[in-house]
Amino acid sequence: MFNQKRRTFGRAWALVACLFVFSMIVTACGEKAETKSPASTAPQESAKTDAPRTIKHAMGETAVPANPKRVVILTNEGTEALLALGIKPVGAVESFYGNPWFDHFKADMQGVTTVGVEGQPNLEVIASLKPDLIIGNKLRQEKVYEQLKAIAPTVFSETLRGEWKNNFSLYADTLNKKAEGAKVIGDYDKRIEDFKSKAGDKLKEKVAVVRFMGGKSRYYYGDMFSGVVFKQLGFARSDAKSDEKSFEDITKERLTELDNADRVFYFTYEIGDGKGNKQEQEWMNDPLWKNLKVVKENKIVKVNDATWNTGGGVRSANIMLDDLYKIYDIK
Repeated sequence: MFNQKRRTFGRAWALVACLFVFSMIVTACGEKAETKSPASTAPQESAKTDAPRTIKHAMGETAVPANPKRVVILTNEGTEALLALGIKPVGAVESFYGNPWFDHFKADMQGVTTVGVEGQPNLEVIASLKPDLIIGNKLRQEKVYEQLKAIAPTVFSETLRGEWKNNFSLYADTLNKKAEGAKVIGDYDKRIEDFKSKAGDKLKEKVAVVRFMGGKSRYYYGDMFSGVVFKQLGFARSDAKSDEKSFEDITKERLTELDNADRVFYFTYEIGDGKGNKQEQEWMNDPLWKNLKVVKENKIVKVNDATWNTGGGVRSANIMLDDLYKIYDIK
């Protein structure tokens, strides 16, 4: 009898012990599951955020940082793009005049190191800045691409003439700011549509563009910076060759061609040596210029070379549009 009770008590105690062990296992598994989930997902999220991104560009494909912090930019239109995206570069090429930046963006470039000019960037200075990303242009810097990419991941746009929108999109993607870039371009395009909706018959004017430089004068055609803006606005061009050439050096004898235009816009490339201004004054004092119909009708408009041509970026395009709103008295 006593043995039977002892066996019964033993079985009961064994059952309790088993239940206790089972409950401990379940609890431990639950705690392990709860602690494992955050620990396992956090590195994956971090990897997704911080992993390099591959960008296709004019020179091939390049892995770039997901969030670059020290960017060097090697074109002026690229500088305008970075500033529009809220990024101040650590280094940038000098503007063609302005000592060292164009007036329309120099206020935003305090503390930025100059790294030479577009056609000849200073590789030693660039390297000393320890960039984590370099953005340049094949037309300007193809010869030094290999040296640049040895310093930091380097992305090149293809060309500059009339390509500012495509280049801007490339730069925005490279900087991992594609959505911000789309908004910048979207806002600009809305302004274009607003102008077109209000301009009416003013868009029927045939326009021509002239540039004065040291020792030469040029007609500027449809695929140059100003021409691309005019084309999107819907203005007609007075020059039959506007779709065949980017620009053409002209002699005074060809000034009479400007009488095919309803309005002529001109700008002067003056780098401080007085040669551009001298060319402008010499031509405008010539009897052929003074006898032009557009001159007599006061349809000659001087505009800024930097924002209508040389700057070549998104800020310049918006300033050019500002000018056109005023010139055509569109509210």
